[in-house]
Amino acid sequence: QVQLVESGGGSVQAGGSLRISCVVSRYMNYHLECMGWFRQAPGKGREGVAAIYTSGGSTYYADSVKGRFTISQGNAKNTVYLQMNSLKPEDTAMYYCATFPRDGCYAGADFRVWGQGTQVTVSS
Repeated sequence: QVQLVESGGGSVQAGGSLRISCVVSRYMNYHLECMGWFRQAPGKGREGVAAIYTSGGSTYYADSVKGRFTISQGNAKNTVYLQMNSLKPEDTAMYYCATFPRDGCYAGADFRVWGQGTQVTVSS
C-alpha cells in the first residue's frame, strides 16, 4: 500500500518561512500522476492548498496561498515539497501530503490517500 510521510513542520512567527516535505513509498505499482497538499485547522474542515502534475509540473494553488506558497517536486518523483513564505497565523494547521485524486488534479482535489500530517504553527 502506498505510504506518504510528511516532515518539516514547526513553529514560526508571522512573516516567516517553512518548507515541508513529503516522501512517498511503496508506490512501484502505481503512477503518481498528481500530488497535493491540504490542511486542516482545529475545528475546521479540510482545505486544499496546492497540487502538482508530476508529468509536466503544472501547479495549482488555493487563492488563500497563491503568491506565498510553492509546490515542487524533488529530483526523485516520489518527493514533493511545499515552500511556505510570508506565513500568517491563519496558516496554522496540520498539513497533509496526498495523492490519487478522485476528481482531477487541482488544489481542492478529493485525494484518496494521504499521510499522517505535519503541524505548522504561525504565531503573531
